[in-house]
Formats: sequence, structure tokens, C-alpha cells
Amino acid sequence: MYSKFCIILILIISLSMSSSLNDNTANKKIEHTEKKGEITMEEYKNPNDDELKKSLDDLSYKVLRQNATEAPFSSELNKEYRKGIYVDKITGEPLFASKDKFESGCGWPSFSKPIQDEKIEYLEDNSLGMKRVEVRSKAGDNHLGHVFNDGPEEKGGLRYCINGASLLFIPFDEMEEKGYKKYMILCE
Repeated sequence: MYSKFCIILILIISLSMSSSLNDNTANKKIEHTEKKGEITMEEYKNPNDDELKKSLDDLSYKVLRQNATEAPFSSELNKEYRKGIYVDKITGEPLFASKDKFESGCGWPSFSKPIQDEKIEYLEDNSLGMKRVEVRSKAGDNHLGHVFNDGPEEKGGLRYCINGASLLFIPFDEMEEKGYKKYMILCE
């Protein structure tokens, strides 16, 4: 009963913290528009399974679609600290901003919060004999990793422990040309 209470508490804290972004520029709600060159929510869809198997490397497919976990310290994104955003590797849905990334020492890319809480699905995960909270991309329903309550207090206390194989990094200087202009404000 205590562990169910902890999971519910983590979800409540996560929802309340993620829905109100800390700095004033990020408080502006990002709405999906259909302006030329910008990606809309409708575009964040998974291709069929056969196409995915052809377009993804084996590890990314297993992580995103079969809920696997990459080996710790194996992702090049662990050492990625340039300004930019991290998107779902399949759908391109924006998930995390570089300013919310931190070194946790756990072996996986770690973030204090998602770009928008609405972009993340939270599920109870009782696999491997542990009670955890799984995080999935909302539009693609792709496995990303888990969220824990052992993150830095000054960043809200949460640690989104994310498989690098589930993400694609978009550098700040490429965001506009790739259709992510409206997210640039979150990187400054």
C-alpha cells in the first residue's frame, strides 16, 4: 500500500511541476499550429511495424516498441550537452530540452522535466520485481524510460531516466529548418 501511495505521489508531483514551467519565457503554452515548416500533432505517428524494423537500428526498435533497456553508459547522448531538444526517434515529437538535462551518474540521459507534461504518458511498471513509473511518448506510445524522485532538488526533484536509443537530438542551430522553431524559446 505504501508503494502505491509513493507512485501516486510521484505522479501528482510530476504533473504539477511539469505543467508549470519555471522560467517566464517557457510559461507560454506551446500550441500546435499549421504554419509552414512547423510540425503538427497529427504528424507524430508511428509508421507500420515493417517500416519501423527497416528504418530503426535493432536496439532502438527493441527499446521503443518492446520496452527494452539499453546498457548503462552506452548512449552517445549521455555526453551531449549542446543546446537543443530531444525528440522521439520514431515520430519526431519534441520531448525534452537541453536546459533540463543533467548528469545523474546513472548511465542514461537524465532530465528534470519534459518539454510539456502532455507529451508524456505515465504508467505503473511492476516489471523486474520493482515498482516504477514508466514514461512513454504520448503521440507515438513509444517506451522512453522511467521517472524517479531522486533528481536534483533545485530542478524539482525528479529524474527522467531516458534510454538514449529512444531519442534523437536536434541541435539548436538546426531546430528552425527541421520544423521546431516554436521550441527554440525553451532552449534559451
